[in-house]
Amino acid sequence: MQLGRAFQSRYDKSNDLADLQAALQYKQESVKHTPEDHSDKAGRLQSLAVSFTDRYRQLGNLQDLESALQYDQEAVKLTPDDHSDKAWRLQSLAVSFNDRYRRLGNLQDLESAVQYNQKAVKLTPEDHSDKAERLQSLAVSFSDRYQRLGNLQDLESALQYDQEALKLTPEDHSDKARRLQNLAVSFTDRYRRLGNLQDLESALQYFQEAVKLTPEDHSDKAGRLQSLAVSFTDRYQRLGNLQDLELALQYDQEAVKLTPEDHSDKAGRLQGLAISLTERYQRLGNLQDLESALQYKQEAVKLTPEDHSDKARRLQSLAVSFTDRYWRLGNLHDLESALQYSQEAVKLTPEDHSDKAGRLQSLTVSLTARYQRLGNLQDLESALQYDQEALKLTPEDHSDKAGRLQSLAISFTERYQRLGNLQDLESALQYKQEAVKLTSEDHSYKARRLQSLAVSLANRYRRLQNPTDLRDIHQYYSLSFQINSSTPELSWEAALHWGSFAAQFDPTYCITAYMAAFSLLPELLWIGHSISVRHNLLHRLDISKATSTAIKTCINLSPLTFIVEILEQGLATTFQQMLQLKTAVDGLPDEQAHKFEELSMKLYSEGSDDSMSIVNQRNHLIKEIRKQPGFQFFLLPKSYSALCQAAQRGPVVILNSHKESCDGIIILNPTSDPVHVAFSNVTLDLLHSHSVVLKALYGQRVRGQSVSTRLFGYKEGLLSSKERFANMLTWVWTHIVEPVYKTLESHGISGGRLWWLPTGAFTGLPLHACPPSDHFIHSYTATLGSLLEAYKKSSSGVKKLGIVGVTQTDSEGANYLKGVGLEVESILSTVQEPYVSCLQGAQATVDAVRTQLQNCSWLHLACHGTQDLIQPPKSRLLLYEGNLELETILRMPLQNAEVVFLAACQTAMGDRELVNESFHLGGGFIAAGFRGAIGTLWSMQDQDGPLVAKAVYSYLFRNGRQPQATDAAEALYLAVKELRERNVSYERWVPFIHMGI
Repeated sequence: MQLGRAFQSRYDKSNDLADLQAALQYKQESVKHTPEDHSDKAGRLQSLAVSFTDRYRQLGNLQDLESALQYDQEAVKLTPDDHSDKAWRLQSLAVSFNDRYRRLGNLQDLESAVQYNQKAVKLTPEDHSDKAERLQSLAVSFSDRYQRLGNLQDLESALQYDQEALKLTPEDHSDKARRLQNLAVSFTDRYRRLGNLQDLESALQYFQEAVKLTPEDHSDKAGRLQSLAVSFTDRYQRLGNLQDLELALQYDQEAVKLTPEDHSDKAGRLQGLAISLTERYQRLGNLQDLESALQYKQEAVKLTPEDHSDKARRLQSLAVSFTDRYWRLGNLHDLESALQYSQEAVKLTPEDHSDKAGRLQSLTVSLTARYQRLGNLQDLESALQYDQEALKLTPEDHSDKAGRLQSLAISFTERYQRLGNLQDLESALQYKQEAVKLTSEDHSYKARRLQSLAVSLANRYRRLQNPTDLRDIHQYYSLSFQINSSTPELSWEAALHWGSFAAQFDPTYCITAYMAAFSLLPELLWIGHSISVRHNLLHRLDISKATSTAIKTCINLSPLTFIVEILEQGLATTFQQMLQLKTAVDGLPDEQAHKFEELSMKLYSEGSDDSMSIVNQRNHLIKEIRKQPGFQFFLLPKSYSALCQAAQRGPVVILNSHKESCDGIIILNPTSDPVHVAFSNVTLDLLHSHSVVLKALYGQRVRGQSVSTRLFGYKEGLLSSKERFANMLTWVWTHIVEPVYKTLESHGISGGRLWWLPTGAFTGLPLHACPPSDHFIHSYTATLGSLLEAYKKSSSGVKKLGIVGVTQTDSEGANYLKGVGLEVESILSTVQEPYVSCLQGAQATVDAVRTQLQNCSWLHLACHGTQDLIQPPKSRLLLYEGNLELETILRMPLQNAEVVFLAACQTAMGDRELVNESFHLGGGFIAAGFRGAIGTLWSMQDQDGPLVAKAVYSYLFRNGRQPQATDAAEALYLAVKELRERNVSYERWVPFIHMGI
C-alpha cells in the first residue's frame, strides 16, 4: 500500500498517467491481500477509489467511475458511524456520485451526492482541518442541483458554503485556488440567473486570483484558465467591450494548448474556445472565425461520449454555428444540420432540466430560419409552440427571461407578416416591450431589442397610422444608437431600415438615421481585419448602395453640408482606413506619439497575429489622445468645415447615382456652402449603358498589343468605334459635365483646377475628356479626406525620381513591351543625375522596386499592370520574375512620397462591383503615402509611353527646377494635349488621368 500511496502522491504533483497506473496496480494488490475483517480494509478501498476517480477524470472511461463508486460504497459500509474517517469516506462517496451525475445526468445520483455530503459536513467538527473541504464539496452538489433544477435556494446554499469554505482556508493552503474557483463558479451562476453585474465582477476577481495562485505546471491550470475565459466572455456579452473578448480568447487558447489530446476535458476546452470565436465572428464578421468555431465544436461533439450529460449542450452549441453559417452563406444544408442538432439536443435534455427552455428556444431559431427560407407555415407554428414552452419554463427572475420574450415576439412577428392577423402583431409588441423593460441599461443586447421594438411599431404604424407609434419609433431607434452594441451588423441594418421608414413617413429623421448608420462603419469594417476580409464585407454589406441611397434620400431634406459629411464616411472606407494609419501626430507628447505610430504601423504592415490586442490598445490610446488640447476630434469623422478645405485649390465635384435620381454636389471653395446640381436627363440605366459601351470600346487589351483599326465591339453596318466614342463623350459632356461648368460659371469660376469625385455608376466615365474646350485641368480623388492629407504633407531635400522599366516579365503570358526602352531613354534624357535612379529589365525585381519605393519621392513605372476583378487587392504590377500586388503596396511605409506615374494598363480602373472603394493601383499608391498619381482607366498603347513620359517630365523638371506634386496634373494635361494634337484615336489619349493634388 505504501508504494501505491507513493505513486499516487507523485501523480498528484506530475499528472503523469504512468504514475497513476502504477498507483492503481499497487493499490489493487494491496486491497486484494487485505482480509475482509482487517481494520485497514475500508481505508485501502477508499484509496483505491480515489485512484480510479483520478483515472476517470483523466481518460473519461465510465468503467473507472463505476469502480470508484463501488469501492467508495464498500469503504463507507465497512466504516463504523463513530469512526473518525466516516466523514471523509462519506465525502469521497458523494464525489463519486457527483461525477456520475455529471457524466450520465441521473438526478438520483445528484440527490445521493447531496445527501452524503450533508452527512459528511455534519460529522465534521467546526475546528477540523477538513471542514473547508467538506463544505466546498457540499457546495458543488448544491451548485449542480441548481443548474439541473433551477431552484434559486440551491444556488444561495452553494454560495454560502463556498464562502464559508474559502474563509476557513489559510492563504498559503494548496487548495486555496480551487476554493476561489468554486466560489467564482457560484457567483457566475447567480449572475446568469439574476443579472447582477456585481456578481459577475466578483466571479472575475476570484477566477483571476485562482489562476494567479495555480503554478504553470499544475494539472488544474488549464481548467482555471478556461473558467476565467468564461467570465470574460460573460462580461463581453453584457458590456460589449472588445478587450474582454480578446482576453477570453487568449485564455481559451492557452487552456486548449495545456490540455493533453487524450484528456477527458479536451472536448470542454475546445467548446470554450469555439464559443469565444463565435462571439468574435458575430462582432467582427470574419468568416474564418466562424469556420474555426464550427471545427472546434464538431471536434468537441465527436469527443463527447453518447451518454455524457454535456452531449446536449454541445450539440446545441454546434447547431448555433451551423445556423450562423447558414445566415452568412445561405447553404440550406447548414440549416438542416442546425435543425438536426437542435432537435437532438432537445431530445437529450430531461423535462425537469433547467436548460430545457434554452434548448427549446435554440430550436425555434432554426425552425424560424427554415420557415423564412422555404415558407412552410408548419415550421413557423412549431417555432411559436417551442417559444411559448421555453418562456413558460423560464422563472420570472431569470436573466434569460428577456431573451425568451424577444424570441417569442419574433415568431409572432413572422406570423403577422405571413397572415396579417393584427393580434399577432399586438402580441409581438407586448413581448418586445417586456423584453426591453427587463434588459438592463448597460446590457449590449439593449440596442438590439430597442431596434426590434421599433420595427414592430413601424409595422403597426403602417397598418393603423397612430401618431404615438411614429413618435415612439424614432425614440426607440434614437436610444438604441446611444448604446454600445455587440452586433454592429444588426445595428447597421436597423439604421438603414430607420432611414427607409423615415423617408416614407417622417423625412425629418432621415439625416439622423443615416448618420447613425455610417457612424457604425469603423465597427463593421474593423481595422484589425486584413484588407481582403474588409473587401468581402464591403461586398456583403453593399455600402456603396447604402451611401447612394442615403444621399438621394437626404439631398432635398437637409443642408448639403450634412450630406457631404455622410458621403465622406461611406466613400473608399478601406482607402481612408489606410490613410488614417499614417495620420500625423505632431503636437502630441513624444511618448503618446511614438506609441500611436508604433501601433498603427503594426496594423498597417499586417505583420502581427495579435491584431485584436493591437486594435484595443490603439483605441484606448486614441481616447487618451482626445483628452489632449486641440485633439478632441482626433480620427473622428470630419465636419464640413474641415472637408471643404479640400477645395482650397479648385472646386470638387461629387457625383451620386441612384435609381431614382442622379445628382452632383459642388464644393466651390473653403468659404462657400456646397451647391446642388440635378442631372435631370441622367438615369442609372443610362450611366450603366454608357459604361457598357465604354467597356466594349476599350476591351481587355493590355499595353503592348498592336493597334487595331477596328476596336473591340465593332460590327459591320454599325457606327465606327470613333463615332461611338465621340457619341459617348458628347452625351457625358451634354448631360453631366456641361451642367457642372454652367453652375461653376454662375459662381464666377471658369477655369483653373477641377477635381471629380465620382461615385457609383459615375465611376469610370471619362469626365476629364468631354469638354470641347480646355477650361479646366482635371483631376480625380477618391475622398475629400485624401486631398486634405495630401495638402498637409510636404517633402524636403532633393526629390529623386525612381524609374522602373520592364520590357519582358516571362509571366502571365505578358507581351514584350518594345516602347518601354524608348520611354526610359526619353526620361533619362530629360532628368539628369543626381535626380534619377533607374531599374531596367532583370534589375527590376520585386525587392529592388520595393527598395526604390522607399528611397525615391517620385516614381515612374513602365511595365504591364493587371486589375484583378475578383480580388482587387491582388491587382498587380508585373515586374521581372515577380509581381508587386496592391495589397503589398498598401502595407509599405513610404516616406516623402510625392507622385507616382503608372505607365501601365488598368492602374486606375478599380473594382466594378465596389466602385466607391478606389481598389486600383493608383488609389493604392495614394493610400500608401503618395500625394498624387498618374494612371490609366484602361489599356494604354505601348507606343504612347515615350511621348507622354517625356512631355510630363520635361514640364516637371523644366529649367532645372525641383518637381512639385501640385504641377503633376498640369504636366499630364500638357502631355495629353500634345498627344491629341497628333490626331490620335480616342482610346490612346482618353485613358490617362491624374489623381490627388
